[in-house]
Amino acid sequence: RWLYGKHICLFYAFCGVLFGICSLSTLTLLSTVCCLKICFPAYACAWTYAAIFACSPLAHWGEYGEEPYGTACCIDWHSTNVDVMSMSYTVVLFVFCFILPCGIIVTSYSLILVTVKESRRAVEQH
Repeated sequence: RWLYGKHICLFYAFCGVLFGICSLSTLTLLSTVCCLKICFPAYACAWTYAAIFACSPLAHWGEYGEEPYGTACCIDWHSTNVDVMSMSYTVVLFVFCFILPCGIIVTSYSLILVTVKESRRAVEQH
């Protein structure tokens, strides 16, 4: 069971979400930067993006709580069944912190592969 109280649970869950989303956002940005460096030229901000979603439950859009086994804390997934705000947070989190980053990563690396392939053909022709 969770031994450290509600405040530590909130902090633990907040850190888990912040660092988890920041990690995925960083990978997304790295793939985007690679793509932009190779295919185009530009940039973005992973920590701000992650902080928005990690702070949202602290502002009562979504909730942090104990995991089902009670050994750690994270997003309270059970609250999505009873609270519309928690459900909207979960849906937005899924779309903007999983689907969108994964789509950008796949698209970025696909564009890199296409660009490298075209460059190889151009070099072979010369």
